[in-house]
Amino acid sequence: MKPKKIGVLTSGGDAPGMNAAIRSVVRSALHYGMIVTGIRRGYGGLLSAEIIEMNSRSVSDIIHRGGTILRTARCPEMMTESGLERAAGICKVLGLDALVVIGGDGSLHGALDLSRLGVNVIGIPGTIDLDLDCTEYTIGFDTAINTAMDAINKIRDTSYSHERCSIVEVMGKLSGQIALWSSITGGAEDVLIPENDDEANSTETVIREVIENRAVGKRHNLIIVAEGVGGSEALAKEIERITGIESRATILGHLQRGGSPTALDRMHAAYMGYKAIECIQNDEFNKVIVVKNGKHESMDIAEALASENPYDDTMYRIVSKLAR
Repeated sequence: MKPKKIGVLTSGGDAPGMNAAIRSVVRSALHYGMIVTGIRRGYGGLLSAEIIEMNSRSVSDIIHRGGTILRTARCPEMMTESGLERAAGICKVLGLDALVVIGGDGSLHGALDLSRLGVNVIGIPGTIDLDLDCTEYTIGFDTAINTAMDAINKIRDTSYSHERCSIVEVMGKLSGQIALWSSITGGAEDVLIPENDDEANSTETVIREVIENRAVGKRHNLIIVAEGVGGSEALAKEIERITGIESRATILGHLQRGGSPTALDRMHAAYMGYKAIECIQNDEFNKVIVVKNGKHESMDIAEALASENPYDDTMYRIVSKLAR
């Protein structure tokens, strides 16, 4: 029986720990005697057949590096039927028995679409946003939180010294997970997230809370804003205009995507990469590797991406209760 041949790519936004996942996929596959093809620049690279053969040395000294050695990009063409058909055809020409996709929601939906065209896929959730309902953890989240917390700690120092109101905007267009975790770990007075209604996120509500905090003796305020809510600069200006309290906005942006992955991200990446290859070795395809009840397992990709967990406001309520 000829050895299995697999492809591996990273797609969408980069996340710390992607390199650790690539390393695990490559070395686990080689352990089982598979041939590994690396695909550069995500789905765009697949469409242009930007491929390299990978061996054990290809992934030496990358476990500690942020970003992705395979590079990544967003690929609008994969949202078209013709693009998907081309990608599926290239997988067939390359003789891939399976394609391992490391990325977030959009990347995994691309993998799902390819599976419907006959490509065997395995997904590994890599996104700093922790916004996939099918899994308790996504690669990159812990590093992003620690990066945000470190920045918030420094901002708090100067905010305290000047008795300011500091607005810190973190990443998260559709999910407030980074904002919520940053708020609790950074000791914030308030947090604005996409999951909340307009009233909770309104400028009037925030200003009222700033005034109430000052009335009970708090001399500085820290407010975390998720990217999906935005408007941090305008909010800071309005707080200062109405209250007279000096206010500053800091947008952390892509700072949160970079940096050496934490031990937790490296561990999850290693587990998920190994489990992905284990599925391929056992001829179990069209799966996503997820964390359920603290354990790594595989889940049907269509079922996984159709999963919906209702928003739980427990963390938001904790922020409110700890603010005073």
